Amino acid sequence: MASRVIFILGGARSGKSRHAQYLAASHPQARVLFVATAEAGDNEMAARIAAHRAERPSHWHTLEEPRHLAAAITAWQPEPDLILVDCLTLWVSNLLLSLPEPLDPTAAETLVQAETEALLKCMETSQATWIIVSNEVGLGLVPPYPLGRLYRDLLGNVNQRLAATADEVIFMVAGLPMRLKG
Repeated sequence: MASRVIFILGGARSGKSRHAQYLAASHPQARVLFVATAEAGDNEMAARIAAHRAERPSHWHTLEEPRHLAAAITAWQPEPDLILVDCLTLWVSNLLLSLPEPLDPTAAETLVQAETEALLKCMETSQATWIIVSNEVGLGLVPPYPLGRLYRDLLGNVNQRLAATADEVIFMVAGLPMRLKG
C-alpha cells in the first residue's frame, strides 16, 4: 500500500501545482519523480511547460507521459520515494483526444475508467508517497457542447475516485490550501 496519497484539487490558477511542489520539496531527501501529463501543442503551452520545468528542483526526475500513467510509472526504476502527478486534468483530456472522431462516449468512458483503475492499482502496490493534482471542474457553468459535458463528467468521476482513496484531500483557493480530508 502507498505510504500516503495526497490529492490536490482547485480551479485554474488556484495554486495547485505550486502547493504540490512545496509539499514534495518538504521531503528534501526523497527521490522525487515528477510525472508531467502536458503536451506542447502550441507555443504558449510550450512556454508554460518550460516555466514549470524551471520551477522544479534540478535533482527531481521528470517523466513526461500524457496518457498511460500507470504503465509508465510502474516501469520507472528504481521506485521513487515520492511521485508527484501534475495533472489529471490534462491526462483525461489527452485520453479523450486520443480516441478517433466522432467521439463515442461509451468508448471514452471505458478508456478513462480503465486507465483510472490501472492508476489506482499502481498507487495501491507502490511504497511511494503520492501527490496528485487535478482541477475541480464541477463548480462552473455546464459546458454548452457535448464533448465539454462528457469531459467534465469523466474528470469529475476520476476526481471522486481519487478523493475516496486519498489519505488527504486539499482544495486550493487563491493560493490557500483548505483541507477537506485527512
